Amino acid sequence: MAAEQDAEGRAAARPLLTDLYQATMALGYWRAGRAQDQAEFELFFRRCPFGGAFALAAGLRDCVRFLRTFRLREADVQFLASVLPPDTDPAFFEHLRALDCSGVTVRALPEGSLAFPGVPLLQVSGPLLVVQLLETPLLCLVSYASLIATNAARLRLIAGPEKRLLEMGLRRAQGPDGGLTASTYSYLGGFDGSSNVLAGQLRGVPVAGTLAHSFVTSFLGTEVPPDPMLAPAAGQGPTVDLAASVETWLERVCAHLGLGVQEPHRGERAAFVAYALAFPRAFQGLLDTYSVRRSGLPNFLAVALALEGLGYQAVGVRLDSGDLLQQAQEIRGVFRTVAAHNSIDEEELARLAQKGSEVNGIGIGTSVVTCPRQPSLGCVYKLVSVGGQPRMKLTEDPEKQTLPGSKAAFRLLGSNGSLLMDVLQLAEEPPPQAGQELRVWPRGAQESCTVRPAHVEPLLRLWVQQGQLCEPLPSLAESRAFAQLSLSRLSPAHRRLEQPELYQVALSEKLQALVDKLSASSPRESPMVGAA
Repeated sequence: MAAEQDAEGRAAARPLLTDLYQATMALGYWRAGRAQDQAEFELFFRRCPFGGAFALAAGLRDCVRFLRTFRLREADVQFLASVLPPDTDPAFFEHLRALDCSGVTVRALPEGSLAFPGVPLLQVSGPLLVVQLLETPLLCLVSYASLIATNAARLRLIAGPEKRLLEMGLRRAQGPDGGLTASTYSYLGGFDGSSNVLAGQLRGVPVAGTLAHSFVTSFLGTEVPPDPMLAPAAGQGPTVDLAASVETWLERVCAHLGLGVQEPHRGERAAFVAYALAFPRAFQGLLDTYSVRRSGLPNFLAVALALEGLGYQAVGVRLDSGDLLQQAQEIRGVFRTVAAHNSIDEEELARLAQKGSEVNGIGIGTSVVTCPRQPSLGCVYKLVSVGGQPRMKLTEDPEKQTLPGSKAAFRLLGSNGSLLMDVLQLAEEPPPQAGQELRVWPRGAQESCTVRPAHVEPLLRLWVQQGQLCEPLPSLAESRAFAQLSLSRLSPAHRRLEQPELYQVALSEKLQALVDKLSASSPRESPMVGAA
């Protein structure tokens, strides 16, 4: 499989981003003569995150990129040789040197799809040794991406469609890779952009940013701009000394606000002037470095009015602290605002998004990239068939039992396009037909039920076959649009963020019969501590 040559390809996860037991199992398979046995694994989660009723599938592009670059380098093989038993047959390491993913096939939910417990996000088939080695990297690439996308989607649902949401959590993220993943998949989940420049360069995420308090506090007010002159926005007419014009406007602003002209901080005003000279068409003031009412607001207004006299329009102000809602409502009466904040959770966002809040834009950092309500989606990667024969994990914990066999997945819809349920069935079964009655077993139920869908949608698409990409992957922007379309199809009861109605996933009669047969014929395992 040819490696991608672009920057994203070079940034792909490496084969040794894995757990050691993948390598020890690989040696075991090889020693047993089973390295080439055809096997299939499924990657899925067991519960929806954040107490909700849905998740968004994400990370497929990263998985495909990883598969297309998968090849153990000589240094990788040498390291494995150093941690495996010293008497390991050298022929095993020769086998590792020749490994790639040319025999691997992947079916998956498109990125941005609604995903529900037990429904595979990915189905991975190929030689047993290789697809076993893929377990940890694929889990790493899918779990966090899907968690972030889902978290961002929840925040978008709270904010509503009109508020501008920016992800600003790079400095709070779990390392550089976590930061890039969070910026990418918060955009897929519905955010409008990110402060992360690398996400813009590598992934095409719209980037945004203005200034920090350090910029403001670096000025004392004694600084003299090397060139304080600014030309009119239209490009015609004499240039104007912006700093001098701001001082003139400040007197009028302070008189209007009932402030003394000495109250606004000189250094803050000098910082605003410097920023306005650099960005006259995108001037935005950070108001809360010293005092919003007595300094930030009058200094901002003086600069904004001076710019307006030259035909420029300030884009708004930013607030990072205090009662954002109250301050935004007060400032709106003076000037249209754009507010941002770096420690906003779901409850604070709901408050800022309420009608009449006067907040146009919200920047969220820690609460989107760290997912404090649930830091892991808990995806698992389970073997479902070897050599065409079904495999099933049986434990004393029913939630951790797996569904055997190679499967297909379908979404059943009502006549109005509403989502009824997802159905899993064996791949050999004919697909459900619209308008025909279907008997299924809802997961967790003691009895079967019948459903007559008006429409049927297959869920899993073939993306990689025998190592070859079957169709171009959608762009990140296209996946983002698809995610919003997917969310719009959820019923209000399923979209509800607190105590939602759970979405049904059901098994076909044939799949349920296979589960019952294998459950009855196999001895139960004793659960291992720490087993997934």
